[in-house]
Amino acid sequence: MTSAATPTSPTTPAATGYAGDVSPEQAWAWVQSGEAELVDVRTDAERAWVGFVPGAHAVAWKQWPGMAMNPGFDAGVQALGAGGKKLVLLCRSGVRSIAAAQRATELGLQAYNILEGFEGDPDDQAHRGVKGGWRFRGLPWQQN
Repeated sequence: MTSAATPTSPTTPAATGYAGDVSPEQAWAWVQSGEAELVDVRTDAERAWVGFVPGAHAVAWKQWPGMAMNPGFDAGVQALGAGGKKLVLLCRSGVRSIAAAQRATELGLQAYNILEGFEGDPDDQAHRGVKGGWRFRGLPWQQN
């Protein structure tokens, strides 16, 4: 577990209350090896309109409209993490997935935040998808 968020550590020093932050590439490698389950914590609307990762488990952290907490989040991640499998959590930019990873950790699960999220940070023109993120890194995704 040496290739992740930094070359020397599987987690970044800023990770508080969860297992750590990993790059999109490291998360995908863990998923492909069967070591982790990919959990997309974005809203149903985001996945439908922006795109999704084939095979990812859709367990929204908050739900649109209104961004109310998903009452099924706890049960959803507990089912996926049963047996000790790592969970790698993906949101739009890697912010909501931190809160979701913290909650999953409170539930006794090994949860990681995927840095940069699905779309990455906005550029100087406030456009996402051109400055980091799952899609930008060329990892598998689809759009309806």
